Amino acid sequence: MSGTMSKEENSRARVSHHILPASSNLLGLCFILLSLMKVTKANFATLIDECVAVAIVQFLTASIFSYMSIRTSTENADRFERTADVIFLSGLALLAIVALVIVLEFI
Repeated sequence: MSGTMSKEENSRARVSHHILPASSNLLGLCFILLSLMKVTKANFATLIDECVAVAIVQFLTASIFSYMSIRTSTENADRFERTADVIFLSGLALLAIVALVIVLEFI
């Protein structure tokens, strides 16, 4: 085996290296959002709290799978990365919906 990575391995490494910090940053954002909802005691906060809690679990799971993709052999790494990618994108979509609901409540 040579010391250079193939194009596919290099692409996989790049995606995993982007999912991990992005999901951990969004995880922190979700915790801040959850705290703000508790402090403001908005009338729609219970639905938002539940959605943000689901997003927290999704971003945490995406972080774990992304890390596993970086640290494991190539045969399992692709599967871990695809899983991290799908979970990350679903968490991102959920967070976008939450942001839309919050914006529409204040208009």
